[in-house]
Amino acid sequence: MKVSDIEIPYEGHRDARYRFFEIVPGAISWSILIVPFILSIVSPPLTIFFIISYMLLWFVKSIAMNLRAFQGWQTMKQHRRLKWLELIKDVQTETIGNSDIERPKWHLANIERLKTYPALVKPQDIVQVAMIATYKEAREVLEPTIKSVLASHYDMKKIILVIAHEERGGEEAAQRVRELIKEYKGEFMDAFAVMHPADIPNEVIGKGGNVTYAGREVQRYLEKKKIDPINVILTTLDADNRPHPSYFAATAYTYCLCPDPRYISFQPVPLYTNNIWDAPAPMRVVATGNSFWQTVVALRPHILRNFSAHAQSMQTLIDTDFWSVRTIVEDGHQFWRTYFRYDGRHEVYPIFLPIYQDAVFSTTYVKTLKAQFVQMRRWAWGASDLAYVVTTGFFKKNKAPKKDVLFKSLRLLEGHVSWATSALIITFSAFVPALVNPKDFGATQLPITISNLQRIAMFGIFFTLFFSLRTLPPKPKRYKAHRSLFMVLQWVYLPITTIVYSSFSALYSQTRLMFGKYLDKFDVTDKAVVTEENKTVI
Repeated sequence: MKVSDIEIPYEGHRDARYRFFEIVPGAISWSILIVPFILSIVSPPLTIFFIISYMLLWFVKSIAMNLRAFQGWQTMKQHRRLKWLELIKDVQTETIGNSDIERPKWHLANIERLKTYPALVKPQDIVQVAMIATYKEAREVLEPTIKSVLASHYDMKKIILVIAHEERGGEEAAQRVRELIKEYKGEFMDAFAVMHPADIPNEVIGKGGNVTYAGREVQRYLEKKKIDPINVILTTLDADNRPHPSYFAATAYTYCLCPDPRYISFQPVPLYTNNIWDAPAPMRVVATGNSFWQTVVALRPHILRNFSAHAQSMQTLIDTDFWSVRTIVEDGHQFWRTYFRYDGRHEVYPIFLPIYQDAVFSTTYVKTLKAQFVQMRRWAWGASDLAYVVTTGFFKKNKAPKKDVLFKSLRLLEGHVSWATSALIITFSAFVPALVNPKDFGATQLPITISNLQRIAMFGIFFTLFFSLRTLPPKPKRYKAHRSLFMVLQWVYLPITTIVYSSFSALYSQTRLMFGKYLDKFDVTDKAVVTEENKTVI
C-alpha cells in the first residue's frame, strides 16, 4: 500500500463504518458485563454454566501464562549471559569461532543457514541510532538513560545518539538537552538534539509527532553522510528507558540474520524496575504485573506488537513515513502501519533482553495513583486500532492476506475486551445469580464453588511473587530490611489494582471511543526519581 493509504483518518473524516468499529470493543465489553444479569433473569442454570465455564477457561489460561512467564524468564536469563559480540563475529565470518564461549544450538543452526542464505546486511556495516524521546524530564531521569547506552557491550562509534525533545517543554528543558549533548557527544559516533516545534497542524500532542520529526532529521543526516538506511537500526527509548548492556549487540545479531529486515520489528522485554523500591506499593504491583505480561507476550509472536521501546530498520521507517502523528499510541499502531505498508509482510521478533523502565511515581501519593490510571487508559486506547485494522484490511485496496487480517483483528478485539471485563467477571459474577434469584439453591451455592476455584487459582500468585523478587534490582542503601518484607506484603493490593488499573482504565477508554470522545493528547507519565539525599525529583 502507498504511505497515504496507511494513515488514520482525521476525526471529521471518519465515516459511519469506521465509527461502527470504534464502537464495537466498548459495546462488546459492556454487553459481557451485563450478560450475567440478563441470564440470571432468563435462565439461572444457564447463568451458572456460563460463569463456571468462564472461570475454568481463565483458570487454564492463568496456568499457561505462569508457565510462559517462567519460560520467558529462563530465556532472558540465558540471553543475558551470552557473549553476543562473539556470536556476531561468527555471523561476520560465517563460521564458528574457536573461543570457549556458550553457543546455543539455535546459533549453530543460524551459522549453518548463512552458508545457503547469506546475510543481507553484514554486522560490520550496521549503524545504530538510539533515539531518546523526552518532554521535560529532569536530568536525574534522562542522564542515566544515556549512561546505560554508553555502558552497552557494543562499539559506541557505531551508535548515534539522538535526543528528541519538545519545544513545548520550555527553554529550561531545551537547555538541559543541549548540555547533555555537548557533554556526551564525543562518546558516540555522533550525537545531536532535535526539537519538535509546538502546535504543528493536524498532529495530536504526543510522542508520535516528536519521534517522527526527529526521524526525518535522522534521514537527512544519513543522506548527508551517505549511509544506506537498510544498514541502520533505530531504537526509540523514553527518557527513563535503560537498555540491558547486551541489547544493542543482540539486536544487531538478530537484524543480520533476518532474510529482509525491512519486514521486521524488534521488541525487547520492558521491565518496570528502575525505581521499583521507591514507588508506592499499589504501583509496584501494577509495574510487576506489566513486566510479567510483557515476558509472557515475548513468547507469543502471533500477538507480539511494537510496544514502548522498540527497533526497526531506518528503511522501514522511511517507507512508512515514520510513526503516526494522529494517535497517542504510536508504538502499537506502528505495527499496523508497517503491516499494511508491506501488504501483510511484517512480523515482530522478540529480543529476550530487558529494557529497564520506571514504575509510575509522582511527587505525592495521590498524584501517583492518578498518574497510573492515566498511563493505563492511554495504553488501553489501543482499542482504537480495531477500526483502523478492519477498514484498512477489508475496505481499502491492499494485498494483505484476508484470513490473516481477520485473525489479527479478532485477537486485537479479544485482547481489549478481556482487558476490560475479565477482572470484573472473575471477581463479581458469581454473586449476580444469588442477587437476582436469592431463593435458587444453585445460585446461592455458586459463590462457594467459585471461591474454591479461585482459592486454587491463587497459587499462581506465588509464581508472580517469585518473578517479582527475581527481577528486583538491589535494594538502595537508604531503605532498611523491612522494605523487603513490604515487597511481599504488597500483593494484598492485587485485586484492587487489577480492577481499577486494568478493567476500569480499559472500560474508560473504550467508552470514550464509543461516544467519539477521543483522547487527543499524550499525557506524559510522571516518573520521579529519589536521589541519594532522599530528594524526589521529577
